[in-house]
Amino acid sequence: MGMNIATMPGSGDAETLMDVNTTPLIDVMLVLLVMFIITIPAQLHSIGLNIGPGDKTQARPVVHMVAIDFDGTVYWDNQVLASRAEVDARMQQVGALAEAAQPEVHIKPSKLADYGAFAAVMASAQSHNVKKLGVAGNEQFRS
Repeated sequence: MGMNIATMPGSGDAETLMDVNTTPLIDVMLVLLVMFIITIPAQLHSIGLNIGPGDKTQARPVVHMVAIDFDGTVYWDNQVLASRAEVDARMQQVGALAEAAQPEVHIKPSKLADYGAFAAVMASAQSHNVKKLGVAGNEQFRS
């Protein structure tokens, strides 16, 4: 806001003119108008998709749960595997299939499980070309 001192024609006295500076107001309004013009068309251009219930004929994938207990005991679908050779044999069966036909293998270690047991199962899966591999139960490791 500024004050301009100007003289009226025909008078010798200086008179104060009080005017509001509207330039910043116009600048802000122009910026808002440009933002409005840019964002509105993006919201209006939409594609209506009819997402149905899905293909009911598609079967659910086969999932093998590999649990590792606190003492290093490995379970394959709730069956105890006595040795690393049995783990390797199961991983070799899964890895021998084509990638599209491979079942999913989910590894779920106990919170107290030794990392060496977990790493051995992961190494076995990698060496036998198991592609669909995941780690389950990560929520137990939240602090």
